[in-house]
Amino acid sequence: MTYKLLLIREDDYADSHLADAFPAKLKAAVPDAEVVLARTRAEVAEHLSGADAAWGRIDPELFTRARKLRWLACPQAGPNPSFYHEALARSDVVVTNVRGIFNDHISAHILSMVLAFARGLHLYLARQAQRRWQPDAPTLHLPECTALVVGVGGIGAETAHLLAEFGSTVIAIDPRVEKAPSGVKELLRPDKLMQTLPRADFVIVAVPETPATRGFMGAPQFAAMKRGAFFINIGRGATTRLDALNAALRSGHLAGAGLDVYEIEPLPADHPLWDAPGAILTPHTAAHGPYLDDRRSEVFIENARRFARGEPLRNVVDKSNWF
Repeated sequence: MTYKLLLIREDDYADSHLADAFPAKLKAAVPDAEVVLARTRAEVAEHLSGADAAWGRIDPELFTRARKLRWLACPQAGPNPSFYHEALARSDVVVTNVRGIFNDHISAHILSMVLAFARGLHLYLARQAQRRWQPDAPTLHLPECTALVVGVGGIGAETAHLLAEFGSTVIAIDPRVEKAPSGVKELLRPDKLMQTLPRADFVIVAVPETPATRGFMGAPQFAAMKRGAFFINIGRGATTRLDALNAALRSGHLAGAGLDVYEIEPLPADHPLWDAPGAILTPHTAAHGPYLDDRRSEVFIENARRFARGEPLRNVVDKSNWF
């Protein structure tokens, strides 16, 4: 099938640089497609009305020009929620993303935090900075630990598998997954969260930001967790209320927290979490690792082939829930 594919190149949007290489790759993959690379807003406006498909973001004003658009490829797995504006969400345009390309990198990041907490490294690193020899940090035996993984899409499922390999009992909560992933002993729905939190030594949040997950981890949830448990958020910062987490750490109710994403990013230099007891903070780097550009390109190019053949696309998004 012949169709027009618009590549939207924006210097201020993460991963947009990939658009430069796509015309040559698309010519080989879908030779009948008309591929247009737009580098300015004016060029996007000029070509969007005739485009059957596009790669990049289209704001509400530009979207009014997308009269023929049937497929929009998001370059990211979890873009800013403004990507899914009301006009796009209500339209018949199919949106795809690149979820799945970060599973190994992010699950390794999560496991590094779990192991650090289990072996007391979060305490020893602080003591190292103070040149203090005090070999009494408590440790956890992972085969005797229970981990609650909230969200077992690709990242959460890989994390559950790795935790099970260390012998931990893994409980998962997810609204959509029907079959327990490898390593998961129990699969529950989100309405079971509060009654499950007290069972876990580690609570690991790996959910996207959606209307349902914004701020779902707050003071009541931290209070429900087992005293001395650890909290890890690797999904989206908007899911977790930082003031409530800081209070739970400083009160001693939680033994530690590992964060890679934050309600406010960058985390302000004067935020109390920086020196909260038991906190391990990384600057939104869990997804970093090799091969990401190749993986992102592979998903897009394969979908371009499928679109040309009228086949179902990979990674279709539920637009009303942003994932």
